[in-house]
Amino acid sequence: MSKHTIVVCDHIHEDGLNILQNTEDVNYVYAADIDKTELLNVIKDADVAITRSSTDVDEKFLDAAVNLKAIIRAGVGYDNVDMEGCSKRGIIAMNVPTANTIAAVELTMAHMLSCMRKFPYAHNQLKVDRVWKREDWYGNELYGKKLGVIGFGNIGHRVALRAKSFEMDVVTYDPYIPSTKATDLGIGYTNNFEDILKCDIITIHTPKNQETINMIGEEEIAKMKDGVVLINCARGGLYNEDALYNNLKSGKIAMAGIDVFIKEPAIDHPLLDLPNITVTAHLGANTKESQKQIAIQAAENAIESARGIAYPNALNLPIDESKIPSFVKPYIELTQKMAFLIAQSDKSEIRSINVSAEGEISEYLDSILTFATVGALAVSSGDEINYVNASFVAEEKNIELTTSEYSNHSGYQNKISIKLTTANGVQTISGTVFNDDVQRIVEINNFSLDIEPKGKMVIMRNNDIPGVIGEVGKILGNNNINIADFRLSRGKDGALAVILVDEKISTEVLKNLENLEAAISVSYAQI
Repeated sequence: MSKHTIVVCDHIHEDGLNILQNTEDVNYVYAADIDKTELLNVIKDADVAITRSSTDVDEKFLDAAVNLKAIIRAGVGYDNVDMEGCSKRGIIAMNVPTANTIAAVELTMAHMLSCMRKFPYAHNQLKVDRVWKREDWYGNELYGKKLGVIGFGNIGHRVALRAKSFEMDVVTYDPYIPSTKATDLGIGYTNNFEDILKCDIITIHTPKNQETINMIGEEEIAKMKDGVVLINCARGGLYNEDALYNNLKSGKIAMAGIDVFIKEPAIDHPLLDLPNITVTAHLGANTKESQKQIAIQAAENAIESARGIAYPNALNLPIDESKIPSFVKPYIELTQKMAFLIAQSDKSEIRSINVSAEGEISEYLDSILTFATVGALAVSSGDEINYVNASFVAEEKNIELTTSEYSNHSGYQNKISIKLTTANGVQTISGTVFNDDVQRIVEINNFSLDIEPKGKMVIMRNNDIPGVIGEVGKILGNNNINIADFRLSRGKDGALAVILVDEKISTEVLKNLENLEAAISVSYAQI
């Protein structure tokens, strides 16, 4: 069995390292403690590299990494990654943006409470100055205050929900989501940014791009209430720092809670001289729990990308993720996984790939087709296929690529379906996403199911007669293969079982299953 070489260039939590060590098709190389010059010799054999801020993925690094297919930045920021250089070499660059979600949410709430009650200053007066003057510290309550949340993604919507528990009046502005995403949670929604400027407290949770840099400046602050409180635990520069300083100094802004700055470390920043600001040194991800999750997600993403299954949170794809609604991103990943799955279940010549959609997701079909093509062709083309050359490889192989849009008749808000026509026939698979990021396969070859697209699985078509489940269990048990889950769907043409197992299925075991009297077809796939 060929192994994929994954090099860990910087320190990550041991739980992530354990995943790499215990994955049989991974050759894991730990290079976090070696000199960065020596690293250039090690990286030449890497299929995938995991880095943090200590390793610059620059021209020298990329020139040395001659076999590199993907790079995982274990964290949110990627300023130390030469994105253009990666794209020129066909290297997919990814980050891990959601593992620190809870840490960032809780830090936002901490700043909000600190601004309202001025805890850091009260703390210093007692602990540092040794002064006991309770009368100096009459703050304000969150209860009943109106909170404006700019950006309703992973972090923003969780901040809003926590604010609701404080019995705040919460409204959000995010032009890239359907209003029901907020209103279904009891959160107010507005498409008028002016409504946010009227709030008592404003917190921002957007990516940093041309649209959001200096989103709050002098003009916006002038329209705010006197005594407004501003929070920024997202990105430096979303609030204009000069305007923030001037209006904190004048008292127009009563307090500000800031975790991020345009230039860091910000040890000499003028904002630090003001008495009405709480500051932290970019601590959004600084919890033990988030560091553990970052390492786990980085390891899992590295394995998926090494196998060519998926490239979660890729930064240099043919679709600009910063300009699409957040609900689209999990469908992109799900599409590639589904295509990879059905291509494994029918390893014959692919003749056409059709991707169809219901709901708002259909607006992004052209881009999603690229991901389906990469997933389907990864089984046969391996490292040769990527997002840049997918359509060209398909053309060379005379594979027809098409999309179809349907009215919503399935009952799902959004649904993606893939139809793979091969030399053996037609394979179909459908999936959807629940609650923003819960991916599910809901149909395979017209059999309704509910499967997480992850893990080792046996896919078995069989005649619907008694005793099949027992016979399957006996064969797997006799071969020391543990069943993690057994999903069964019945229809007029028989039954379809998807059996999730803990161990890889050998050819011999597959033949034993195929020889069952009730078996129509049996295949093994891994996502």
